[in-house]
Amino acid sequence: MLKVEEFCISKTATVLETLKKLDETGQRILFLTENRVLQGAVTDGDIRKFILRGGALGTAVAEAANLSPRSLPLAERGRAKEVLEQFSIDALPLLDKKGRIVDIVFATGLDLDHHKQAGIPVVIMAGGPGTRLYPYTKILPKPLIPVGELPIAELIINRFRDFGCQDFKLVVNYKKNMIKSYFNDLEKDYNVEYVDEEKFMGTGGGLCLLKGKMDSTFFFSNCDTLIDADFGDIYEYHKQQGNLITMICAFKHYVVPYGVVELDDKGGIHAMREKPELNFLTNTGVYVVEPQVVEEMPDGEVIGFPDVIDRYRKAGCKVGVYPIGEASWMDMGQMEELEKMRRRLENSQ
Repeated sequence: MLKVEEFCISKTATVLETLKKLDETGQRILFLTENRVLQGAVTDGDIRKFILRGGALGTAVAEAANLSPRSLPLAERGRAKEVLEQFSIDALPLLDKKGRIVDIVFATGLDLDHHKQAGIPVVIMAGGPGTRLYPYTKILPKPLIPVGELPIAELIINRFRDFGCQDFKLVVNYKKNMIKSYFNDLEKDYNVEYVDEEKFMGTGGGLCLLKGKMDSTFFFSNCDTLIDADFGDIYEYHKQQGNLITMICAFKHYVVPYGVVELDDKGGIHAMREKPELNFLTNTGVYVVEPQVVEEMPDGEVIGFPDVIDRYRKAGCKVGVYPIGEASWMDMGQMEELEKMRRRLENSQ
């Protein structure tokens, strides 16, 4: 059983340290405390907004936090569910008479209706041969490779369904008849339309096949990635920012397992660092896209979607980023990553 201390962090902790702890707890909120006395609260959304404003990962988390969070006296525990639902918050600390957190009531298990709904179409690139997952893909197309009890494509669709998405378009090519047979035979409460790709056109080129079929903003996803994020909030952020494309990017923290030597322009040693730590954002392969992008795709062009994004960026179009935590992204593009995804999903059940 989790303890209160696991959801507490010092207000002097850095934003990066807070992100790591959010990933460890699997929750979306931590409480800033000193000797358990409540001083503030910080959510993954607070940190995301702080970073998008230009905040640094090394900054004290108090700069990103809500320093006047909601709470209840321990004696009013019975009102906790009411307060959680009224203010659509993830967790509510219960305090003793000295202001110390003695318990936390979580919204886990409440209906998802308090989350923002997206309800827009979803396009999934499901046509690639999946060569990095051979020999699995010798038998099955990548979208039908099981991760636990369900194939990856169905897991992706289910994540979007939780946020009101009902219309899905699968761009299919490799072993496409197997994909069609699976979803045609499946009892489902959503719509699936297939777009046949006659030749491999990359993760971006296949969008030209959707001309005339997309008249609204849509989610665009690779078929080897799972995102545990609030798609309603992502959609709202995209529209508020007026982006043509919004990339969903995950924080990554990597420790180089070696000493690193940097050279100067004369070949001498400029600096030496022992096992340096790197922090960066990585593309998850999930996006929010305006239909203009589809209509402007050249017919027959073979191109990856990151190159499409770069083309628009260089042309001065507005491309944004919605950052999520490292633990909120699972990728199965390679054998090792597939096994990691399976283990994580098994452990979360």
